[in-house]
Amino acid sequence: MATMSEVLRLYHGSPIRVKRPLFGVGNPYNDYGLGFYCTESFELACEWACPKAKDGFANAYDLELAGLRVVDLDAEPYGTIEWLAVLFANRQFDVPTSLMEAAKSYVVARYPSELGEADVVVGYRADDSYFSFARAFLENRISLAQLERAMKLGGLGRQVVAVSEAAFGALRFVGAEPASASLWHEKRMRQDEKARQDFDRILHKEPFDPNGVYMLDLMREG
Repeated sequence: MATMSEVLRLYHGSPIRVKRPLFGVGNPYNDYGLGFYCTESFELACEWACPKAKDGFANAYDLELAGLRVVDLDAEPYGTIEWLAVLFANRQFDVPTSLMEAAKSYVVARYPSELGEADVVVGYRADDSYFSFARAFLENRISLAQLERAMKLGGLGRQVVAVSEAAFGALRFVGAEPASASLWHEKRMRQDEKARQDFDRILHKEPFDPNGVYMLDLMREG
C-alpha cells in the first residue's frame, strides 16, 4: 500500500463520452472488481473504445493522487502470483475439474490482497485472450516462468482503476478524443490474434521444462 502525491493523466476507452464516472456502477467481475478502469496510454484507451467495428472515444481525466491509498500490483511486495490471486478472486470463469477448483481456491487463500483498503489499484490488465494463459497455469499446463514470459510478450499495458468513492471524487474530466474503429478495432483484433499465436506456441511447441514451477508444485509446498 502506498500513498502518492502526484496527478496522473488517465484515459478511459468507451463507445460514449463519460464526463462523470459513477461510483458503484459497472461490472463487479472485472480484473480488480468493481471500479472505473483507465490507462495511462492514450493508444490503449482507443483500442478499448472500439471492441466492435464502431467508433468510440478516449476520455481523458486528471487523477489527483494526494491522500489516496494506492496498491500497485507491479511493485514489491507483489508478484505474478499475487496478481493472479486478484484475478481469480474477481473474474468469473469455468473451473471444470477438481484440480482447477482446488488450485483457484489455494491461490486466492494463500495470496490475499489488500484491495479492500485501496482507493486506486494499478497493475497489468488481463484481457480475455491473455487470460487463457492464467487458466493454463491453473490447469498445470504451463509453468510460472512461461506465464510471466507470456505477460511480457503480450505488452498488456497497465490499468489504473479507481475503486473507492474518494478516488472517483479525485477524477477531473479533461475531454474526449474520437477513436476510429477503422484504425483501433483493427489493431485490437491484431493483438487478439497475436495472443492466440503466443498461446499456441507456448502450449504446444515449447519443450517441457522439468525445472519449472507449476501450480501443483506451489500447492504441494503448502
